[in-house]
Amino acid sequence: MSPTDPAEPAEAAEAPPGQPAAARRPRWGVLALAGLIGIGMVRQGVSGEADGPPQPGAGTALFPGDLPPEGPAPPPLPRSAPARVAIPSIEVSAPLMPLGLDKDGWIEGPPADAPRLAGWYAHAPTPGENGTAVIVGHVDTRGGPAVFYGLGALEKGRTIRVTREDGRTAVFEVYGIQVFDKRKFPARKVYGPTGRPELRVLTCGGAYEAGSGYAGNVVVFARMAEPG
Repeated sequence: MSPTDPAEPAEAAEAPPGQPAAARRPRWGVLALAGLIGIGMVRQGVSGEADGPPQPGAGTALFPGDLPPEGPAPPPLPRSAPARVAIPSIEVSAPLMPLGLDKDGWIEGPPADAPRLAGWYAHAPTPGENGTAVIVGHVDTRGGPAVFYGLGALEKGRTIRVTREDGRTAVFEVYGIQVFDKRKFPARKVYGPTGRPELRVLTCGGAYEAGSGYAGNVVVFARMAEPG
């Protein structure tokens, strides 16, 4: 999906890539993330393992709107750029770089020659702010497994810790993980606001074919459990 695709809703075409982030965010900026994750990262993903990266089990995720309330949300944090993401259960500890949009309106990916680096979408809320923050990273590169190779093995109830530049750490609890076909990626449901601080962590996933890359995207759904 391109931000200028005529199949998108009318409001999606009102903010071209040159406009400020504040103008893009409530319009097509969120939808445009599907382009990077489904296409840009896939172009650089080459599985270095015979069986490929682990994939989520069937039925392991629910959309936020499908979930019952679980008590009051912790108070959101002020905006502050994230510096590092840690997912202890899959041995991830990675620095974060800000990501914007390229000339075609797709979100940029981390450099392919820095496989242990992840990125955060700088035109979305920062982790801990009220809204849905987004972190992305490669599953693998031509050199082998990358930062989020094990993301598909993440389980509900595990924690994701995001260290911010203000010295605080936002702690998120995973409540779902699923792989979506990139051609039918439900961007609005994945990235839409839920009224509380949430986090999505994404990488490539699904079946892999030489020449076309991975067929889908692994998406981790997490909500802030406690502010740092």
